[in-house]
Amino acid sequence: MSLRPDLDIISGWIEPGSRVLDLGCGDGTLLAHLRDTRRVAGYGLEIDPANVAACVKAGVNVIQADLDKGLRDFEDATFDYVVMTQALQVVQRPDRLVDEILRVGRQGVVTFPNFAHWRNRLQLGLGGTMPVSRCLPNEWFETPNIHLCTVSDFERLCRGKDLQVLTRSVVDYSHRRSLGMRLFPNLLGEIALYKLALRR
Repeated sequence: MSLRPDLDIISGWIEPGSRVLDLGCGDGTLLAHLRDTRRVAGYGLEIDPANVAACVKAGVNVIQADLDKGLRDFEDATFDYVVMTQALQVVQRPDRLVDEILRVGRQGVVTFPNFAHWRNRLQLGLGGTMPVSRCLPNEWFETPNIHLCTVSDFERLCRGKDLQVLTRSVVDYSHRRSLGMRLFPNLLGEIALYKLALRR
């Protein structure tokens, strides 16, 4: 089974033999891949019972948990990496969860859809409606997203918390990069991927 493109990028950021916690791990695809290809010891947190069952079936260590309740069951620096893909915008307090990610993990990996992409701006500016796009496919009244942000918003949050951006990848819906996205990430990027650490 081929790995989803964003998970493939993240996999390349994880050192072999690491300890990884995956927040909102879905069916455990990333953790299973890291276990099988990079000898990673991992745990996933997932709220959906069907996904928890899929993790168990795949032999992935999983705990059914609500991310809005934080990571208080984990001690400081328990993991080398804490990963959260496409979930930042669905939690109640993303700023606090970023703190928790970097308390529990030596490094954090966070991905999210960029609300400032030009197509979203066009729909909002000219159409006067909340954007519906490839990365944000739900209408405003049915979306799970409660805290949409932009590349600029997230980087301002990181500066305010004195976090170091170790790696950033801004890509389109198909997870391709371009010179334009490197030059104007907030305007042209559809999805943002970050690897973070506390500034020492």
